[in-house]
Amino acid sequence: MTVLVLGLFIFLGAHSVRMVADSWRTAQIAKLGPRRWKGLFTLVSIAGLAVVVWGYGLASAHPVMVWTPPAWGRHFAAFLTIPAFVLIAAAYVPGNRIKAALGHPMLAGVQAWALAHLLANGTLAAVVLFGAFLAWAVADFVSARRRDREARTSYPAGTPARDAIVTVAGLAAWALFGFVLHERMTTVRAFA
Repeated sequence: MTVLVLGLFIFLGAHSVRMVADSWRTAQIAKLGPRRWKGLFTLVSIAGLAVVVWGYGLASAHPVMVWTPPAWGRHFAAFLTIPAFVLIAAAYVPGNRIKAALGHPMLAGVQAWALAHLLANGTLAAVVLFGAFLAWAVADFVSARRRDREARTSYPAGTPARDAIVTVAGLAAWALFGFVLHERMTTVRAFA
């Protein structure tokens, strides 16, 4: 469990810098330049994610049950990941109404993804992993929306065509991940 927590600390810590030390982050970007900052951020993120995956694998080898997920948890999780993938797609397709309404659909998508996985898993490792991601995504979403209000940031109104692209891309990614990649990456069938 220590390795998992270390990985979460590195990965989520890197992704929390703007929340807890925005002026330091701004100074580092000015000092290093945006490309070097993004490069370092990417390296730390990849390292943290690798440690998370390794730590989760180690912790899963000797599972400790915290609670027994309800029988409907896996089915509801499969359903709840649909909007998670659509929200994540909305973060990358410019000019859609989801981004215009939420401002930060990636964080909302991570919240839905983490909640879905908490409903379907009852091991200590799963609770730590998905609970940490859920707590972080909620805190970061609140922080980002506060920054938007303070800066009077508004997002361009979207179009139905862009919304359709977001929906199709999100559904395609959900199907690909759920029916093919989830089992290959985690050895767990998403739709069992």
